[in-house]
Formats: sequence, C-alpha cells, structure tokens
Amino acid sequence: MLGNFTYCNPTKLYFGEDALNGLNAELPKYGKNVLLVYGGGSIKKNGIYDKVVALLKENGKEIFEDAGVMPNPTSDKLNEGVARAKAAQADLILAVGGGSVCDYAKAVSVSVHCNDDPWEKYFIRFEDVSCKIIPVGCVLTMVGTGSEMNGGSVITNHQQKLKIGHVFGENVFPKFSILNPKFTYTLPKYQMISGIFDIMSHILEQYFSGTDDNTSDYIMEGLLRSLIHSANIAVENPTDYEARSNIMWIATWALNTLVAKGKSTDWMVHMLGQAVGAHTDATHGMTLSAVSMPYYRYILPYGTKKFARYAEAVWNVNPKGKTEEDIAKAGLCAMEDWMKSIGLVMNITDLGTTEEMLDGMVESTLIMNGGYKILTPEEIKIIFKASL
Repeated sequence: MLGNFTYCNPTKLYFGEDALNGLNAELPKYGKNVLLVYGGGSIKKNGIYDKVVALLKENGKEIFEDAGVMPNPTSDKLNEGVARAKAAQADLILAVGGGSVCDYAKAVSVSVHCNDDPWEKYFIRFEDVSCKIIPVGCVLTMVGTGSEMNGGSVITNHQQKLKIGHVFGENVFPKFSILNPKFTYTLPKYQMISGIFDIMSHILEQYFSGTDDNTSDYIMEGLLRSLIHSANIAVENPTDYEARSNIMWIATWALNTLVAKGKSTDWMVHMLGQAVGAHTDATHGMTLSAVSMPYYRYILPYGTKKFARYAEAVWNVNPKGKTEEDIAKAGLCAMEDWMKSIGLVMNITDLGTTEEMLDGMVESTLIMNGGYKILTPEEIKIIFKASL
C-alpha cells in the first residue's frame, strides 16, 4: 500500500539537439559571476566548451574556471573548489560534464558559505544545509547518475578510504539542466556502458524493495525494458540518436526521485560498489556491475517473489514448468548474460581488488536497511569474496 509522501522536483530540463539554447533563457536570472566547472578537458576537444563559453559571453557573464574534476571527486578537490568559488564571488555554478562534475558542483554550492568542515557536516554527519546555497546549472555530457535532476552528491575521501553520498533536499537540485544526447557521442565505450549499468542499478535499487502492488514498480519495469533495448543498439552504433536520447531520458527518470515514492529502496549495491571505489578509484558503474550478481543471488531467497516478477516482466522468462525460485534464478542468469554481452566488468579483481583488501572494504561499507535483507559485516565479506 502506498504510504503518504510529498513529491517536488524543481529542476527545469531542456532536452534535444537545441537544448543548449536554454542557457539564453536561464543565464539572465543570475548574477554576473559564473564558476564554470568541468573535468579533464574533453569538452575542449569536442567543442562543447567553446559553445558554452560563447553563450556565457553573449549573456554578459564574467567566467571563472574550476577544471580538473576527477571521475570520483575528492574531499581535497572540494576544498579547492570552495576556494575558487569564494574568490570568484560566484553567483552561479555551471557544471559541464557527467555525473561526477554535477555531484561536485552541488557539493561546492552548499560548502562555500558553510562555517563547518563540509566533509564532516554533510558526508559524515549527514546534516542538512543551514547556510546560503549558490545555485547550480548543468550541461550534461555523460549519462548515468541522474545528478542533473536530483540532490545527490558523492565525494571520496582517500585519507579515510570512504566514498559517501549525501542526498540533499530540493533546494540543492540543479535549477536547470541541458540535455543534448549528441553531447554524449564522443564518450569511450567503456564509459558509455558503465553509465548504462549505473542507470540499471539505480532502478533496481528502488525496485527490489517492498512487497506491495506499487505503481512505481510498473514504471521501473518499463524503464528497464527500454534501457536494455536501447543499450543493445547503442553498443553496436554509439551515434544512434534515438537510442542515445532514450538512454539519456531513462537515466534522468531513474533517479529524479519519482519512482522512489512509496518505496523503502535498497541501495546496498551502491554501498558495496562505493566501498570498492574508495579503495581502488575504479569507475563507478563498473564497481556496481562487479558486485551486483553476487549480491542479488545472496538476497534472492529473501525476496523470491519480486525476483520472479522481475524475471518475467523484464527478461521474458517463461514460467511454465518452473518453481518461483527457478523463475527468479533464471531472471538473474538472463541479466548476467546481458551484462557480459555489452562488456561490463563482472568481478572486482579486474578493478584492482585483492583478497587482502576485503576487510578494509567491509569497514568502508555503509549498511542500509531498506532492502530484503539487512546484511551483517560477515555477510558483506561473503559477497565481496564471491565478487572476486
């Protein structure tokens, strides 16, 4: 039964080949000083940087830059960004990049006027924002995280071997996001399929929770079927506009908080994957793919009915002559075969993990309570061992 909830998403989206023109509508709403945040410089090679800068100048903006945001943004980089935003007296932070750049921009936005250590306040104590926030806008160049339409921000602390996400409230959501599927064309295949699995994992983290007849589950099954179909096309032809645009749109809806309504949600795959990432700095989507099958096979007995539904609704498993458990297991086998077919990493050894690292990774894993089984540290180690 659906419980009580409130739903609000204040982010305005501009989608399609002409989406960047949305900057002309949005930029006049903010002051003169813009902190332009981006990653390793690929946007300069593919021409997106020049297009964005031209529009900023046409709108009379003073541009300050914060480049070099890494795929797993660190607490040290966050401190650097805060200093740059303060020096710029930024009126707007414009993130141009993938989910990591968007995540980082949000972390900077809530930290500039924070009187406490942002890492301790937001990512250790998970406190709410109590200070002035610098508004954020996003120009998306990689899909997967859904960060363009939510309050999530994930930061890594290498000293503490922790990778932690904070889900901020709607006041921290990007004010606007620019989504042009063609901006994702130049991504290497490894990054594209990593993002595809990040999308799938976001949906599954919300789907595999609860036992009620929830409308959100039907929506998620449709999103998953569309994702699988479009991913198969994009892997063969990365410049297929229809496939890439569908993937981009699915990514946004997978984590813009809509399908979580009425769900307890799990998020243990992300906690396991983030622990791997904290120790190896591996690509986020690949850490998720590497731990997903061992995790889901471990918890299947505690949510067999839902796993059987997933097998039939998403993977077209024929239930005839099978027990509910057989159907559920067949669904995971179909999922595993598909993951291998598109080239995902299927074990954490390939990401640089060794058995000697497991105890440290267990310590770095936050335990969630919204799924079908609350894991113990001992069970987390069993899953990591099965992931090697």
